[in-house]
Amino acid sequence: PEGFSAFAYVNENAPKGGVLKQATYSAFDTLNPFVINGVSAPGIGLTYDTLMKSSEDEPFTLYGLVAETIDISDNRRQVIFQLNEKARFSDGTPITAEDVIFSFNILREKGVPMYRAYYRDIEKVEAIEKNKVIFYLSEQTNRELPLILGELPVLSKNWWQNREFEQTSLDIPVSSGPYQIKDITPGRRIVYQRRPDYWAKDLNVNKGSYNFDEIHFDVYRDTTVAVEAFKAGLIDIRLENEAKKWQALKESDVVQDGRVQTRVFAHQLPAGMQGFVFNLRRPIFKDILVREAIGYAFDFKWTNKQLFYGAYHRTSSFFENSEFKSAGLPDEKEWSLLEPLRDFIPASVFTQSYQVPGQYRSVRDNLQHALKLLYKAGCSVDTEGTLRLPNGQPFRFEILLDSASGMVWERVVLPFKDRLKKLGIEMVVRTVDSIQYKNRLDSYDFDMVVMVWGQSFAPGNEQRYFWGSQSADSVGGWNYAGIKNSAVDTLIERIVSAETQEEHRLAVKALDRVLLHMHFVIPNWYTPDHRYLFWDKFGMPDIVPMKGMNVLNWWYQEKKRK
Repeated sequence: PEGFSAFAYVNENAPKGGVLKQATYSAFDTLNPFVINGVSAPGIGLTYDTLMKSSEDEPFTLYGLVAETIDISDNRRQVIFQLNEKARFSDGTPITAEDVIFSFNILREKGVPMYRAYYRDIEKVEAIEKNKVIFYLSEQTNRELPLILGELPVLSKNWWQNREFEQTSLDIPVSSGPYQIKDITPGRRIVYQRRPDYWAKDLNVNKGSYNFDEIHFDVYRDTTVAVEAFKAGLIDIRLENEAKKWQALKESDVVQDGRVQTRVFAHQLPAGMQGFVFNLRRPIFKDILVREAIGYAFDFKWTNKQLFYGAYHRTSSFFENSEFKSAGLPDEKEWSLLEPLRDFIPASVFTQSYQVPGQYRSVRDNLQHALKLLYKAGCSVDTEGTLRLPNGQPFRFEILLDSASGMVWERVVLPFKDRLKKLGIEMVVRTVDSIQYKNRLDSYDFDMVVMVWGQSFAPGNEQRYFWGSQSADSVGGWNYAGIKNSAVDTLIERIVSAETQEEHRLAVKALDRVLLHMHFVIPNWYTPDHRYLFWDKFGMPDIVPMKGMNVLNWWYQEKKRK
């Protein structure tokens, strides 16, 4: 309601103070998170405010932050933001329309390709007054675009304009957000300090958040070392994604004697897709039958039972755990959406309900089915048991892993490698350091990687960046599979231009169905909750919002610490 004092999922009277210490696994080399070059410092987003702020208990609703109001013309072609006159950067200078215009232009021209994809339907931006800026949209069908503009991070024109924006840099930038950088040891540690002069600290959308005086991130090259550091009290909190480590930590002394608490927080977040991704730019993965066949060599049931204590569910949608997940055969409305695209999508979309490869009861049955698909694709097995491609070359490919999580994933991919060997396929497991890993991802220099595409409650323009043809060749993009398909492009535009919830839901389900039947990813797993371990010195709100517990809404309790 108008005049609300704070969100329901925070404690607006939470005390300020204390330190929050966290671990990170990337040896960062830049403080600019907006460009391709370099690995940006963890938590750097704390130093930047956006025009508006999203709510954690609504799918996609934005509230005023740097922008006090937003006005949209009746034809949806002009969007006007009135900036809050109190808004200030950390150097004390006011945030003006010129800063917003500079931020928009520099991100679109020199930022990561995502910004060019997001902002491509914006013709121009102008300052109306010192604190008022207007964006002109090229079309009114992109109904999500005003909200996307509301997520624009605000940079200081005065600080950035004479710097090489595309280059890596450890110069501490002027902050527009609630924190500023206090100390930095390149590649090892970064410390953020809460800004006592932060203009929006008492704004309704911020009350109860950003309660820690300092937030520390220490770099660990190995998750096992990080676990020991956590048990020793060098790290305060751990979001545990590994079932094995979760189980072991629950049995550790620090948990058993009560010094460390464990909590499982349920959430309603869409799970998106995590999986082994084929790089379709590689000739060996051009054939859809080959991609499907390799999927049958991954034994999720064994992996979940033997490595994960049965903690996970198999992912079977790019919009898992959401209303947009497709199932069964397309209904009449979805069929009418897909029928004009028939020539550009797999025929199985219309005739078969998607099943995750590997659904047969035994490993032997799955491998036999995989071999049938490979034979159908023109492959053959020679006298030495090596699978040969139709051109006679041995079937060999590499899976690329990041050293930060390599040990974890090697436990998963080595059994996968052994099963592929039974088919005559050689999979090489290559683990590289984080910087090299990022560089190879940015240039698409890999055969297969493990990738996660997170999804929101309102899929929209980001789908262009995930799967769109234009993003397939953009250096540093997220179309890791290299998808170039006119049907996929058409469905994405139907999502972006949808005028009703029903049109939107149908288009997303249709896109999900097409992507699944293309078999460019071997789905992994997901869990509908977050598992936290933390030293018992924090307070937290009673309400867990739909997007999950947010540590930035916690607070420090000195009595508990003692």
